[in-house]
Amino acid sequence: MPFGSFKGALQDGLKHGYAVGQFNINNLEFTQAIVEVANEEGSPVILGASEGAIKYMGIEYMAAIAKAAAEKSKVPVILHLDHGGSFEMVMKCLRHGWTSIMIDGSHHPFDENVALTKKVVEACHALGVHVEGELGRIGGVEDDLTVDAREAALVQPGEAVAFVQATGIDALAPAIGSAHGHYQGKPDLAFDRLREVRDLTGLPLVLHGGTGIPDEDIRQAIRLGVSKINVNTENQSAFTDAIRAVFAKDQAVYDPRKYLGPAREAIKDAVRAKIRLFGSAGRG
Repeated sequence: MPFGSFKGALQDGLKHGYAVGQFNINNLEFTQAIVEVANEEGSPVILGASEGAIKYMGIEYMAAIAKAAAEKSKVPVILHLDHGGSFEMVMKCLRHGWTSIMIDGSHHPFDENVALTKKVVEACHALGVHVEGELGRIGGVEDDLTVDAREAALVQPGEAVAFVQATGIDALAPAIGSAHGHYQGKPDLAFDRLREVRDLTGLPLVLHGGTGIPDEDIRQAIRLGVSKINVNTENQSAFTDAIRAVFAKDQAVYDPRKYLGPAREAIKDAVRAKIRLFGSAGRG
């Protein structure tokens, strides 16, 4: 089927109390695993494309692989730019068929973040493409993005209202204490701020840094309006661990299919667990 609707999927999640998983794609095997499991579980799914992954795969290859996966799929598949850092990158993705965009202006002062995000929204909405914006700073390291813990700042609910009203975004990623990469200790999420942002904006909310957050905290975030949860590190770790296991058993293996196949299956197991935790199974 054609690519699915980002806004439609998240609005349905908000209405019915589940979250759609964004699983980042890094190569063919990641894409295959994610979309295969989404179909097996009957779940809508978002393929996250970071700028680093686009650079690694090549935007033409990534677009073609994602399009082929969506056309083969019986459930909605959405191709989403993850942490787009510039208007130019957004335009490049739009030209190659991206169906939703995250513009991350959170490293700019508030007014500059608003101006950049509004510019992206106007361009994207003219094409029927939906936009996710970010407010506050999400800590940790993922791909080409690094945010030191002392730089990370929780979202201010009053600013969130002003940001949403000024930009016209379709979904908001508010910084509530989650982080990219592996957590050092137990995550401490600011659920009070999440609740207030939900009540004040009414928008579907996005939780970044979904790897390593306890299941009950995930469920609580969904109850408080999170309709999209991003996962990448867990899949990368599962992929790499599976490859290491193959070579630990037989160092003579040289056929890539012999170790990429098990790695793909490992991603499928990880994605399946997240889809069921997020409550999106059967919603596609």
